[in-house]
Amino acid sequence: MADARRLFLDQIRQDGVPLTTELAAAFATVPRELFVPEGFHRRDGSRVEPDDPEFLAAVYRNDVLVTKLHGEVPVSSSSQPSLMAVMLAALDLRPGLRVLEIGAGTGYNAALMATLGAEVTSVDVQADVAARARSALARAGIAGVRIVAGDGYRGSPDSRYDRVIVTVGVAGLSPHWFEQLTPDGFVLAPVEHAGHHPVLAARPGDPVTAVVVCPSGFMSAAGPLGARHAGSHPPSAGVLPGLTETAPPRWASPLDSGTFRDLWYAAGAWHRRATLAALPGREQGHLALLDESGTGGAVVLPDGSVLAGGAEADRYTAVATALIDRWWRLGRPPMRAWRVALTRDGDPSAPIWAPHVWRLAQARAPR
Repeated sequence: MADARRLFLDQIRQDGVPLTTELAAAFATVPRELFVPEGFHRRDGSRVEPDDPEFLAAVYRNDVLVTKLHGEVPVSSSSQPSLMAVMLAALDLRPGLRVLEIGAGTGYNAALMATLGAEVTSVDVQADVAARARSALARAGIAGVRIVAGDGYRGSPDSRYDRVIVTVGVAGLSPHWFEQLTPDGFVLAPVEHAGHHPVLAARPGDPVTAVVVCPSGFMSAAGPLGARHAGSHPPSAGVLPGLTETAPPRWASPLDSGTFRDLWYAAGAWHRRATLAALPGREQGHLALLDESGTGGAVVLPDGSVLAGGAEADRYTAVATALIDRWWRLGRPPMRAWRVALTRDGDPSAPIWAPHVWRLAQARAPR
């Protein structure tokens, strides 16, 4: 067990996440296996049971553990630990801080926050998920966490919180969360942007303003938290067949995953038709500019080449090339350089604060 947890920390660090002493101690001591007592599905869909010989090794991998499916669609999980670590570091937790968590999942994230000294209230809309998280916390002997079965959009109005952390992908932020914050508090949430859910740290105001913390991909929320709004990008396009290369590679060495995500974020800030699409025979998703028919447009690959198809292939090729040029000319800004203003939108009866305006904090000199 000690070896598994030591390797667990090594995997998190190898993903580029610096762990503070306190965070490392939390990941090393909270027993993740107690939060998946009935087993789980791996990212590839394969099932791991508690009596499988590789159970503990699979639990202590830096990967998501899917614990509930609706049909074939994941609806609850334990998130990838390296992403959890980045988000927990961004919360800047200190003993005694009160945290509202939207999305209890297995309870493991709440257990980590409690181990760091926070007082946690975790809300999950799925009553069975909330019950299992409550039981797991009791098995692990974790105090300082209250699990509530309820509507995350409403938050938990019986208290005030220093932090709100959201562990489900949302289209925007609930006004109730800001009403429940203390004056110096902020919301940390993965907010939909061009087919992904980059994590925003948002502070109250009119407008609400936010900075980008890191890339992420979360299960999407239903109800008002997942509502379409004026600034919504198209939903992920699925597989786009029949595309041909219309612009050659730009770089001899393709962009690494993180830098490609930076380009992707910029494209989403500058163009409302940016989203995620797959190509036939390829598992990895790609940056796409989807035409109005939803069946064509342009796809940008990590080497800077462009594939396009449909009635407006030439136009979308030109737009994709212009977006790449603009990002390169500005010095390849990382997503963390963006500042976001949010406006009230979505369902009028249950509004959300949705991204509306993006600006770069500081453009770097052209190269």
